[in-house]
Amino acid sequence: MVKLFAAAARLPGGWAENVLVGIERDCIATLEVGASGSDADERHDLLLPAVGNVHSHAFQRAMSGLAERRGPGDDSFWSWRQVMYQFALSMTPDDVEAVAAQLYVEMLEAGFARVGEFHYLHHDQDGRPYANIAEMAERIAAASVEAGIGLTLLPVFYAHGGFGTAAPTEGQRRFLNDRQRFGALVEASRRLAASVPGSVMGIAPHSLRAASLDEIRAILPLAEGGPVHIHIAEQVLEVEACLAAHAARPVELLLAELPVDQRWCLVHATHLSGQEVGNIARSGAVIGLCPITEANLGDGIFSGADFFAQKGRFGVGSDSNLRISLRGELAQYEYSQRLGRRSRNVIAAPGQSTGLSLFEEALAGGAAALGSAAGIAIGHSADLFSLDTTATGHLPRDAQLDAWIFGQDGAVGDVWARGRKQVVGGRHVRRTAVRQRFERTMVRLLSA
Repeated sequence: MVKLFAAAARLPGGWAENVLVGIERDCIATLEVGASGSDADERHDLLLPAVGNVHSHAFQRAMSGLAERRGPGDDSFWSWRQVMYQFALSMTPDDVEAVAAQLYVEMLEAGFARVGEFHYLHHDQDGRPYANIAEMAERIAAASVEAGIGLTLLPVFYAHGGFGTAAPTEGQRRFLNDRQRFGALVEASRRLAASVPGSVMGIAPHSLRAASLDEIRAILPLAEGGPVHIHIAEQVLEVEACLAAHAARPVELLLAELPVDQRWCLVHATHLSGQEVGNIARSGAVIGLCPITEANLGDGIFSGADFFAQKGRFGVGSDSNLRISLRGELAQYEYSQRLGRRSRNVIAAPGQSTGLSLFEEALAGGAAALGSAAGIAIGHSADLFSLDTTATGHLPRDAQLDAWIFGQDGAVGDVWARGRKQVVGGRHVRRTAVRQRFERTMVRLLSA
């Protein structure tokens, strides 16, 4: 058993002082508050539960910095998407594994200990399935094992180019499956996930524009009770196209036609009516927010204040992975609300710390969306990180968290995922080797 002593730790019941955490194998086996720390193997200032990253497209990490040049007209999500398609068409399985490993190292260094991989780059460059239909999923799993991050694997069903079962474009050819082939992909991915310790399996109908309602109904049993994730209402054009095709808004249509409940994660949900905000909150579904990507793509501002007031659940993800920062996602979410409402401290109840509110909501929502448990508690997976409070030791505990999220002080120190210390002093234990392979891969991709 490994024993960690912390001057303070955030437990499910609140802040606790002088905490001794015993880790055995992959779980928290013992927990003592008010301990002396004399038996500890390690001592830390502050221990926090690691958060789940609810939404990632790993291959897009290779695009970071490559889509920030203005085109001849107004740029948008739709022009960015064409750049993404071109890049996706060039990547081999080896490339994807190298890029994903680098990404997962960065996620762990940021304080994420599990990732929901919304995985839709399935097939060979010509669009034909690999001999192993789960070849690309296998590379994602291998990268997660190498980095040591927990994996919630979400194979994506993608069949159409738009609402009304529009024909897909050439740029989408590596994503496409019919229902039968998707069933085979999920079956192979489930066998794969069973070989990855601590993994969780779910499914992801890509969106209402890429999967019809009948198709989504048909594939839902493949989730076998696991998470179901879907992109929804990210763009105004998407809302308008859905209204034209179905005489209903995307979230309105989804909630009316499909059994959305606590297993579901609705990713982005940027453009909602007031009624849709309340209906999602009542459904128990988690909203998967990706504030840095949503800002980068100019998606718009989520109805966060109204959703929070109705006790809606949310998690945060890094989506296009252009910047990996747990604290950055939380701060960007709050700042978007402040800008939209011209107000301060929006995602918090009166008298509460905004940073703590954001952190705990994202922790709980992330765990629900990824089919895992979160929090420093006996029996839970030992997913936690230490925070260096050298510069903030004079502050109250809540303010130390606020300073980490909104200020310049404090840094992630060590990170444990499923009981294994993967990050030491802010650096992943395999950072150098993973980075070198990533850089070789990028040189090849950019010279192709």
